[in-house]
Amino acid sequence: MPVPSISDFSLTNRRVFLRADFNVPMDEKGVVLDSSRVEASLPAIKYALEDGAALMVTSHLGRPKEGKWEAKFSLEGVRLELSKLLNRHIPLIKNWVDGVTVNRGEIVLLENCRFNQGEKSCDINLSKKMSGLCDIFVNDAFATAHRMEATTYGLAKYANIACAGPLMTSELRALSKALSSPARPLVAVVGGSKISTKLPVLSGLAEKVDHLIVGGGIANTFLLSQGYNIGGSLVEKDLQFEATRIIEKIKNKGGSCPLPDDIVSGPGIEAGGDCQIKSLKDLSSNEMILDVGPNTINKFCEIIGSAGTVVWNGPLGVFEIDDFSHGTKAMGKAIEKSNAFSIAGGGDTIAAINKFSIINIDYISTAGGAFLEFLEGKTLPAVAALERRL
Repeated sequence: MPVPSISDFSLTNRRVFLRADFNVPMDEKGVVLDSSRVEASLPAIKYALEDGAALMVTSHLGRPKEGKWEAKFSLEGVRLELSKLLNRHIPLIKNWVDGVTVNRGEIVLLENCRFNQGEKSCDINLSKKMSGLCDIFVNDAFATAHRMEATTYGLAKYANIACAGPLMTSELRALSKALSSPARPLVAVVGGSKISTKLPVLSGLAEKVDHLIVGGGIANTFLLSQGYNIGGSLVEKDLQFEATRIIEKIKNKGGSCPLPDDIVSGPGIEAGGDCQIKSLKDLSSNEMILDVGPNTINKFCEIIGSAGTVVWNGPLGVFEIDDFSHGTKAMGKAIEKSNAFSIAGGGDTIAAINKFSIINIDYISTAGGAFLEFLEGKTLPAVAALERRL
């Protein structure tokens, strides 16, 4: 999906409005706990400043009540982090919609865009007013691309020039490579606690993939739908039909949805519990499936080893607890060793990648909701708005 790029335009002496994604975890004192998303914005910021732009940057943070400033949602902590990363003082501007003073080679941070009334509803008057602040609008916040908001969609529609930043461009390129024209076989790994939260993703992937590996609570619903014993495991019984439909859809196109045949069980989700490796048929009614067993790990890793493309979203078990982390770790390492083009996204997935020091993933998406909606095959409004500017 081609979109205009920041590199297509001269930014010299132009007022540039950059929509970044600084929706980062903060402590109670407003200190940034994980600066990954701030760091991901640096290539766009440095490019604009080096090209002589007068740069305005904003983002949302949390879900404040529109029209009201609240300290806990302020970007002050982000300002301090960004100032440190760029080794320069960066002012934070409140009440910026009516006008901003910024000179060539300077950068200002505009306070949380969701403080503005009409941001989330993409108010037309707010969008037009914001577009008047700049000569060029740059959207580098792929994580918000599924939102039709004033600073993601409205600005892209009404600004004189609208384009994508380097992070947005790289996200779209990697996701398109993985799903639009993938090297085959295409393998998707989708884990998580509930099938209901990822049912649209699973249905969308069933149309595209050669193999769908499911894990976590999602796998329990798939197992139950096929008549397997799951003991007292987390499950969504009312979605068994949907699980069966997905399995049949993949099989009818010559693919597979391999399910666990051995598991790691325990009486509950706690570290150091009485966990055992056993066959599903030996699972008692008061035991829970908390990870996949070694036979299943080998089966999954063999599929990944022969893949041309791997898309990964979600763990196979309760990976936060060491006793139940082996399946997720082994799968991550198999992806790391594979010759396949690999892309991973989602908060739990990134946490697993960091926990197990998995370093050889071709692309790690910073997005959550936008990543999942892309996997579903949905049109992302902010991306569509940029496509129309070509």
